[in-house]
Amino acid sequence: MSRKLRPLDSTHLDALPCACPGCVFWESEQRLDIRCGSACDAEKLRAWYSLVANEWGECGRVAYEDDQILGFIKYAPPQFLPQSRHFASGPPRDDAVLLTCVHIRDDARQHGLGSLLLRAALRDLSLRGERRVQAFACAVRTDMTEQPVMGVEFLLRNGFTVARPDARYPLLELDLRSLVTLTENIEAALQALRIPLVRQARVPSPSIKSE
Repeated sequence: MSRKLRPLDSTHLDALPCACPGCVFWESEQRLDIRCGSACDAEKLRAWYSLVANEWGECGRVAYEDDQILGFIKYAPPQFLPQSRHFASGPPRDDAVLLTCVHIRDDARQHGLGSLLLRAALRDLSLRGERRVQAFACAVRTDMTEQPVMGVEFLLRNGFTVARPDARYPLLELDLRSLVTLTENIEAALQALRIPLVRQARVPSPSIKSE
């Protein structure tokens, strides 16, 4: 078993664990239902990755085990994420980086991978000289696998505070300068996570008839 973290880019598009690999919720100008896959356009998303990479830099982190993607986190400045203007608690600050979503494959959830990806994102942004991150959070009970935002309790546990309240989707923030240290060996922590992945089951031959 070998686990690693890599920058998120368009080469991962077809293998990401989310409702729609071509989801362009955040990249869309028109107001959409706050739901993963409310708008999907793989070509538009590939063009978006190229634009952000050229004008700003890497926009996320991906966690791998061998050749399988376990999960990812995505982020960019708000000007690249026009959907952020439609949230009731928005818009985010122009001088902040907006964390959009964390998605983990089903059999890797509840083992600390989301928090580890978040720490990897914060370390990356801090090393790049960013000072503040913000994120819209879901404050209601729902299926988070279909949400293009993170859970409010998840962000609060990881040091975020409420910047603008809202009953459903408050805006949270974190001052990166307030973090005591970002020297943790995140790659070693990734290797140490106990993630019991479910291996793909054998599919019976179609010639075998079940009784």
